Amino acid sequence: MKITGAQALIKALEMEQVETIFGLPGGCILPAYDPLLDSPIRHILVRHEQGAGHMAEGYAHVTGRPGVALVTSGPAATNMVTPLMDAYMDSIPMVCVTGQVPTSAIGTDAFQECDTVGITRSVTKHNELVMSAQELPMAVRQAFHIATTGRPGPTLIDVPKDVLTSTMDWHWPSDDEVVDSLPGYRPITKGDPRLIKEAAQLILASERPVLYAGGGILKARAADALRELAELTGIHVVTTLMARGAFPDDHPLCLGMPGMHGNATAVTAMQRSDLLVALGARFDDRITGKIPAFAPAAKVIHVDIDPAEQGKVRTPDVPIVGDCKQVIEELIKAIKDLVRAGNTQADIGAWKSRISGWREQFPLSYEPSEPGEALKPQFCLEQLRDNAPKGTILVSGVGQHQMWSSQYWRFNEPYTWVNSGGLGTMGFSVPAAIGAKVGCPDRTVWAVDGDGCFQMTAQELVTASVERIPIKVAILNNSYLGMVRQWQEMFYEERYSEVYLSPEVPDFVKWAEAMGCVGIRVDSPEEVQPAIDKANSVDDRPVVVDFRVDAREKVFPMVPAGFSNDDLLLPSAQEANRGALK
Repeated sequence: MKITGAQALIKALEMEQVETIFGLPGGCILPAYDPLLDSPIRHILVRHEQGAGHMAEGYAHVTGRPGVALVTSGPAATNMVTPLMDAYMDSIPMVCVTGQVPTSAIGTDAFQECDTVGITRSVTKHNELVMSAQELPMAVRQAFHIATTGRPGPTLIDVPKDVLTSTMDWHWPSDDEVVDSLPGYRPITKGDPRLIKEAAQLILASERPVLYAGGGILKARAADALRELAELTGIHVVTTLMARGAFPDDHPLCLGMPGMHGNATAVTAMQRSDLLVALGARFDDRITGKIPAFAPAAKVIHVDIDPAEQGKVRTPDVPIVGDCKQVIEELIKAIKDLVRAGNTQADIGAWKSRISGWREQFPLSYEPSEPGEALKPQFCLEQLRDNAPKGTILVSGVGQHQMWSSQYWRFNEPYTWVNSGGLGTMGFSVPAAIGAKVGCPDRTVWAVDGDGCFQMTAQELVTASVERIPIKVAILNNSYLGMVRQWQEMFYEERYSEVYLSPEVPDFVKWAEAMGCVGIRVDSPEEVQPAIDKANSVDDRPVVVDFRVDAREKVFPMVPAGFSNDDLLLPSAQEANRGALK
């Protein structure tokens, strides 16, 4: 059957079970937009290509299926670099298709030509310039296979315009043909049995163990396995920023988030442990603090599907390459086998008691607003949390509001927290929330943003309005680039350089209304509950709530950059008890 390359591209996406594409047409990709008219695939027209990428990410975060973005050449492709890098850092499965100038014009500096493959090589797991229509089905199959297997990540297919307009004989490659076409790509999923037994022995022998759960738990669909391991051994669990929800916050063994702005108990438990069982975690600098001083007495079991992570930051005592879910299940079996053979677990009762003491002495805390004082952002988040319908998905931007969101929300289900962790992309929240809502239309989706982040991609509210995607946006508006202000106050002698944002321009309520959304402004604690009730009652269009919050609030606890986790800064009311963390 003879079809055009454009038809082959769309048919291939249909064969990959793609239901939604986020994109923006332009000259070189235009031929691919014509067969879309006859396709069951839903296309969501974005207002900026960066928005398409972040929407694809949000969709992938909550569904586990690869998000798909479709844009044209030149500036459209370069606008995709940020979301591609964001997805690469956070291991998000995503497939991006970009248009390219005709093959005869490549290398001539033609209008809207750029070396898309060269530019995106370091921010994709795989990319390819397809030079003939006949190659398109295989290119699409390879892109989806690589994006979704092993350590997930973004892939890119760059397609010249004449490849889309030329004809080809349709052929859909089999699974075996795809695997055979990638001889150098063979992800390891099964853990080494000898190393798994060694890890099980270490776990049973440890007196101060911690399960260090990273985002790989969620990518591997390993939340249930993690819980079984924790309950089998009685070991406490910390969940990194990318793993929030992988282990229920209301579980007695959950310590919450560690790291630069983690809670004191989670940070200190890792620091004082004698064994860290790192599961799908990469020893990010925001977790470790000063690396030579990180968990100095701890042995390390490191489970990760990416062999490049082994020893990259911390040399593990037991390095296990494999799929987190499969390895944890194998580890559970190995522990049970050892116990049946007469091995016993070390007494961790004293360790549990110590952790309980830290929890009691060092809870997350803030000073409530006095009458007439500015609204506290933490209070707003607590109210949003307590009034959120079950299964609500929370999406955040980057900065103080992101840290407060992770601290004060309760994540009891996996795939209900979406944020930009590795790259820290301001502007992520609004488009990612749109993608999350498209992926889970029956869930309530709240985007928590700062006034700085919001202004970077707020044009996508038009997309949400026109496409009838009723997300809800809470702006914690302190008229500053809040995290930068916090650092300048604490480490730059209060020399506030270029962090002040006008408190009245723009008017976010008018802005929201101009984009077809409901706009609400909140100035006092008494207005918070009615505003949230109103926002939750709207289900036919997006809502933006402008919470005018206290700019003086800081995120605590905090480990200053480059310092040891032992130098954790606590809220002033807890500093007197610092000695208890030793």
